[in-house]
Amino acid sequence: MKAQLGLFGLVLGVMCCLVGIIVLAVGLATDNDDLLRLGRRFVFGLLAAAVISVFAMEWALLTHDFSLKYVAENNARSTPLLFTITGLWAALEGSILLWGLILAGYLSAVAYKFRHRATDPLVAWATLTGLAVALFFFLLMVFPANPFRTWTAPAAGNGPNPLLQNHPLMAFHPPMLYLGYVGFTVPFSFAVAALITGRFGEGWLADTRRATLIAWGCLTIGIILGAWWSYEVLGWGGYWAWDPVENASLLPWLTATAFIHSVMVQERRGMLRVWNLSLVIATFCLTILGTFLTRSGIVNSVHSFTQSPIGPWLLTFLGICAAAGIVLIAWRGDKLHAPGRIDSPTSREAAFLANNLAFAALAFVVLLGTVFPLIAESINGQQLSVGQPYFDRMTVPLGLALLFLMAAAPALPWRAASGEVLRHRLAVPAWTGAGVMVLSVLLGLRGLAQVLAVGLGAFALTGVARQVWIGVRARRRAHGESPPLALSRAVRNNPRLYGGLIVHVGVVLVAVAITVSQSYTTKQEVRLRAGESATVSGYKVTYLGAHTTTTAQKTTTSARVRIEHGGTDLGVYAPAVSAFPNSTEGIGTPSVRTGFTRD
Repeated sequence: MKAQLGLFGLVLGVMCCLVGIIVLAVGLATDNDDLLRLGRRFVFGLLAAAVISVFAMEWALLTHDFSLKYVAENNARSTPLLFTITGLWAALEGSILLWGLILAGYLSAVAYKFRHRATDPLVAWATLTGLAVALFFFLLMVFPANPFRTWTAPAAGNGPNPLLQNHPLMAFHPPMLYLGYVGFTVPFSFAVAALITGRFGEGWLADTRRATLIAWGCLTIGIILGAWWSYEVLGWGGYWAWDPVENASLLPWLTATAFIHSVMVQERRGMLRVWNLSLVIATFCLTILGTFLTRSGIVNSVHSFTQSPIGPWLLTFLGICAAAGIVLIAWRGDKLHAPGRIDSPTSREAAFLANNLAFAALAFVVLLGTVFPLIAESINGQQLSVGQPYFDRMTVPLGLALLFLMAAAPALPWRAASGEVLRHRLAVPAWTGAGVMVLSVLLGLRGLAQVLAVGLGAFALTGVARQVWIGVRARRRAHGESPPLALSRAVRNNPRLYGGLIVHVGVVLVAVAITVSQSYTTKQEVRLRAGESATVSGYKVTYLGAHTTTTAQKTTTSARVRIEHGGTDLGVYAPAVSAFPNSTEGIGTPSVRTGFTRD
């Protein structure tokens, strides 16, 4: 029953995509408004089909219907309820099912938002493109990645991968990443539509601004949650290891961030059209590449759990999307010339162009380090690895350049800036950054890159504070408002500016935190008996003993450890190792307490 219901939903989704594409294509070819209005309605049918399939899978998971192979391999009667629910995205087939649901949701939101523009060719082509993307993923689920395959039901299921049932972030990290990944289908669809219709001005950017920001925001949150998860489970204090699949999530974030900045230049000056179209297409293609790396089983990664037959499908689809984007841009190349030009290297548009170049270079460096071992292995059969030294050596200079641009670009005017203007706007932030660098050295921070990162962070934060102060001062002079009221109304009147400044502050804090944490990392191995102590970087560690607990899900051995620093008792911590019935390796769980003054 559940298998038939789920498969019905998948087939219904395929039919909605096919019929919707045909109706929209005929409507566009014949300029028939009625067909264009009809075509958009199939998007809602697609959403209903996706909901049916997801409901069937969750029903099977919650009732432990092991007649479905997917359920038997990723669920067990002893699996806690939370991880039973999250079993939907615990492996290949279910994660593609989640992808299809989110994609149908995005396309339905777009169809509803533009319901009064259903006959607009730009919207119709975007809808058709979105349905074509959805068709691929639903075909993927009907054929090589069918989550509703049945077999002779075993007595008990295997349960999820141990790493996927050891932390509640399993409920949030993958869905947030997918909300980001899939969301970039919307700007991609409109970029393709803009190129086909020849309307590649600023209109399609305004149409997709909110969807782009939502996708970028979700991807950002997903990456941060993944780093948090790693810190508490995978890395024992590490949060980023340049794992291939970690890199796969970073790549579209880099190009999307460049696009969000580059859009402002096109909206203000009509420039960087080729950049913006290329960045959107590249971002979407990188999400497909990320899916390939995550779910094809081609790379060795803690994120890649299955060997699957979908690799050729994803690579073919990636090639089609990339080729289509390149052909469309080349076809419209002579009409994409910007009406304006960069007047001065000390202008905001020049800084944004430099920002694009830095992000593109950073994305290329990460992409090369990620796929080079795969390319080398396919050519000569030798397995190679590109480790952290490569990424650190290549990305640190680019990261410092981006921090500098983040600090300087918002202070630059459009078109051109005189030396006097630059001194007036950048003097205080620059001196603040220099002072912080000197102070950081006096406090013991070592390493040129680390000192520069802290100084540039202070430079950027001071620049943000200066912009906020200027806005508040202007309102106070104009309206006589109190500082809190002036600040709230300034933010309300220009949310885009102040939202961007808040994001800049967050990025700077993350960059500085990463730099400082790497400078003060200490690793040491000691063997202790109960009651014995050791001192590590000024912290006294006393081993109090071990405790073992057993549940139907796992057996956990916890070590009770007292931590003291400078005569202050910081409490008893309990790092643990858990053994799962169907796993030969123990899963570590560090004991982490987070606060403003200690961790």
